[in-house]
Amino acid sequence: MKNQLIILLIPLLPLLGFVLLGLLGKNYLKKSAGIIATMLLLASAILSIIVAGQYFFDYGKAFDVYVKLIAWEIHWLGFTNQLSINIGVLLDPISVIMLVVVTFISLMVHIFSLGYMKGETRFATYYAYLGLFTFSMLGLVLAPNLFQMYMFWELVGISSYLLIGFYFQKPSAVAAAKKAFIVTRFADFGFLIGIIMLSYFGNSLDFITVIQNLSQPQSPAFISAAAPMFLGCSGLTWALTLIFMGGAGKSAMFPLHVWLPDAMEGPTPVSALIHAATMVVAGVFLVARLFPLYVFNGASLQIVLFVGLLSSFIAAVIACTQTDVKRILAYSTMSQIGYMMLALGVSGSSGEASLGFTAGMFHLFTHAFFKSLLFLCAGVIIHVVHSNNMNEMGGLRKQLPLTHAAFLIACLAISGIPPFAGFFSKEEILLAAYQKSKGVYLLALLTSGLTAFYMFRLYFSVFWNKPAQVSQSHATTPVSMKIPLALLLVCTVVAGFISFGSYVSADGRALASHFHLSFSLLPVAVALTGIFLAMWMYKSASGKADAMAKSMKVLYRLAHNKFYIDELYHFITQRIIFNMLGKNAERMDRKFVDGAVNELAASTMDVSKSIKHLQSGKIQQYLLFFFGGIALLLLMFIYLWK
Repeated sequence: MKNQLIILLIPLLPLLGFVLLGLLGKNYLKKSAGIIATMLLLASAILSIIVAGQYFFDYGKAFDVYVKLIAWEIHWLGFTNQLSINIGVLLDPISVIMLVVVTFISLMVHIFSLGYMKGETRFATYYAYLGLFTFSMLGLVLAPNLFQMYMFWELVGISSYLLIGFYFQKPSAVAAAKKAFIVTRFADFGFLIGIIMLSYFGNSLDFITVIQNLSQPQSPAFISAAAPMFLGCSGLTWALTLIFMGGAGKSAMFPLHVWLPDAMEGPTPVSALIHAATMVVAGVFLVARLFPLYVFNGASLQIVLFVGLLSSFIAAVIACTQTDVKRILAYSTMSQIGYMMLALGVSGSSGEASLGFTAGMFHLFTHAFFKSLLFLCAGVIIHVVHSNNMNEMGGLRKQLPLTHAAFLIACLAISGIPPFAGFFSKEEILLAAYQKSKGVYLLALLTSGLTAFYMFRLYFSVFWNKPAQVSQSHATTPVSMKIPLALLLVCTVVAGFISFGSYVSADGRALASHFHLSFSLLPVAVALTGIFLAMWMYKSASGKADAMAKSMKVLYRLAHNKFYIDELYHFITQRIIFNMLGKNAERMDRKFVDGAVNELAASTMDVSKSIKHLQSGKIQQYLLFFFGGIALLLLMFIYLWK
């Protein structure tokens, strides 16, 4: 790139906001904290768009191939001639797209929070945390090697912990923050082991070098990595599976998804930023970054496919029974991330690989707009109604016309209704699934219909169903909360049309977009069926929904209780691990640890009693010992001298 400073300023500006507000916000910049942080993010977003324009239309395109560019790099640590750690910036199609997504969505959240978080006692601290998170996420997507990515990966985890637990006075928020941190730490432990294994086989930590060394079947590195290891799986299979474990934890994939619904305890704008458009897609980005290796390793790619498909379906079923607005959107996020993983997992041959890869990354792009729009709309609704329970809402379409229009468009987009953004990306995923396996396609199609049902269940429950319960005076929304809704609404409408022309494939080449009217008829019909079913059940308070729940008593109870997965985790950790291992550890502690400590203490007492008489306080005795020591040293010196 011509100007490296522009690229470096993109992550450094949010970091500057974190440092300024963290040090000076509480006492000196409290009133202007939001404006300062927002201006810095605005500059970062503008620079991201400039860099994206330069990359796609100038430097990154050579002979119809979008090449990977090391835009900036310095040597940091060296271990051997082959293995070293550098700090730098890697630009390629997926990192440039993520630059635009992260900075733009973060900017919308910053603007929205000016009104939503107004009056908070820790207003400056909130914006400082947002800056730290944005810096961490940008550092993650720009990382040219596994070690740098892992550093920022963990920093993203710390940032999310701070934001989820922002209302630390609430025990539920503290518990949610700890739960998210602990669950993702277990996943990240597997990620770290995978990094060590992959760097060992690939003789490097750099993404470009590792992919080159391990994607050539005749190379010594690939032959070594492909050799069978534990349980008959190759080293490469274990490395990629463990790395995906880290991605599954961060992206809340089954069975590591239990932290995501509880994370809704944080401020609603935080949910729009972290749990809709940036942090939770880090796992998808990780698999996409190492995609050439996953394509060469069918076993690990099958795990990606299975986990993505199962997560997508289970989350959609659970969302159909929840009543908390933010938790419905959280399970919706889990389902859509599962769609993205599914798209990457259905890759096989070169053509399918390109289609699945581009479909997943394109859905990541469109999902960022309509899901953040849904969360910000939920923020407006909660700001007005002062409740998260959709059963306590209804008839808000007249009091909140902009929010109503934005929420409706976003629901249509996530349901896959043309011509909105979600339609184009979801159609590509379904097409890739259809080419891979008819069974995978049918389950993905069913999940698509469930998505339309639970989203319009939420829409009709909030904006129709019954008369509004709030007065007109309570329905006022600050301008700072309306601007992001309007901008994201426009993006939700137009973002899908980027698909016309070409995508960027997994190998950096242009890939023509696929749109077949005949293929789209069935997915759209399934989505419309889900919408009309939700309208029939929830547009008015007719009791049809209760009757349907009673008719599906067992299944409804299972889904409403999230298939008792949280209870299963609690049983395993508390009843089995703590009661069995914990009690044994307690006995071991009393018998061996305490016994050893007590014995050491008793021995120390005995020794002290035997030598305490040496401290008599008599100077004559001390002089005797002093001169005796000198005499002993003289004798030793004379002996050694001889």
